[in-house]
Amino acid sequence: MKLPHRRNVLHLAAGAAAVSALSRSAVASDYPVRPVHVIVFFAAGGGNDIIARLMGQWLSERLGQQFVIENRPGGGGNIGTEFVVRSAPDGYTLLLISSPNTTNGTLYEHLDYDFIRDIAPVASISREPNVMVVNPSVPAKTVPEFIAYAKANPGKINYATAGIGSSQHMSGEMFKMMAGVDMVHVPHRGSAPALQSLLGGEVQLMFASMPSSLEFIRAGKLRALAVTTAARSAELPDLPPIGDFLPGYEASVFYGIGAPKNTPPEVVERLNTEINAGLADSKLKARLTDLGGAILPGSPAEFGKLIASETEKWAKVIKFAHIKPE
Repeated sequence: MKLPHRRNVLHLAAGAAAVSALSRSAVASDYPVRPVHVIVFFAAGGGNDIIARLMGQWLSERLGQQFVIENRPGGGGNIGTEFVVRSAPDGYTLLLISSPNTTNGTLYEHLDYDFIRDIAPVASISREPNVMVVNPSVPAKTVPEFIAYAKANPGKINYATAGIGSSQHMSGEMFKMMAGVDMVHVPHRGSAPALQSLLGGEVQLMFASMPSSLEFIRAGKLRALAVTTAARSAELPDLPPIGDFLPGYEASVFYGIGAPKNTPPEVVERLNTEINAGLADSKLKARLTDLGGAILPGSPAEFGKLIASETEKWAKVIKFAHIKPE
C-alpha cells in the first residue's frame, strides 16, 4: 500500500483546518437560527427579571430571533442555574448571572455543579447598589436611628430578601454583623414577593435591589435610609452609603450573561459583542442607568475575574457569620 506523500498530508491538514475555521465562522454568523431562552432564577418583577428583559429585548431586535425570558425560581437560585448547567452547550439556553451565583458554592455543601467550572462567562451588564428601605411604620429615618431601634427591639425586626444567598441576604447579614443587631431573615422566591411583604408591613426592612424598589421609594411607599455601595448613587444622590456609619461596609449587585461550559467560543464572542453594543447604545444605556446601575462592559475573561473575586469575598462573610441554608 502506497503511503500518501508528506506534502499531500500537509495540504489535507491545512484544508481541514480551513474548513473547521469556516465552520466555526458560519456557526457565529448564523447564530441564532431559533429562539434563545434566558433563564432567570428569581420570580418575575424583580431586579434580575427587569435586567434580563431589557437585554433580551435588545438582543431580539439585533439578532432577529426572540430571546425568551424564562423564570425558574427556587433553591436560592440553584434550580435555574442547574437547569442551564445541564442544558446543551449550543448558545440557545443562557443564564442571567447575578450575585447569588457567587455565594451558593459556599452556602450549599452538596451542589451537583460547580458554578465557576460549569458556566462560561459571556458578558457583564451592570453593577448597582442595594437600597436599605423600611416600611413607613418604622420610626427610624437614618441608619443610626435604625441601629438604635433594632438594638432596642432585638429579634423583633424581620427583613425580607429574594432568597438565601441573594445579594439582599448578604447585604443584610453583613449589616447585622457590623452593626451588632439581631434581626430575623425572611427569605422569599424573588425581589417582587419580598417587596410585597415589605409594602404590606409583614416585614419591616429590606436591602432591596435598585431596579425593583425605585418606583416605591419615589412614590413614598417605602422609606430609603442608605445605599450599600461605598459611593452614593446617581439615582438617589441624597442617600448616604451605609459605610458612612459602619466603616468598611460595602455590597453591590452585578448582572451578566452566562452559558453552559463548552458553548462554542464563537457564539460566546458574538453574544459578548452584541451585549457590549447594547451597553454603548444611548437608549438602552439610559434605561439601565435609570434603574440605578453602573454600566459594566467588558470581555468574557474580565467578567470571569469579577465572578471569582466576588466569590472569594462573600465566602469569607458566609463562613464568619456561619450562614447556612434554611
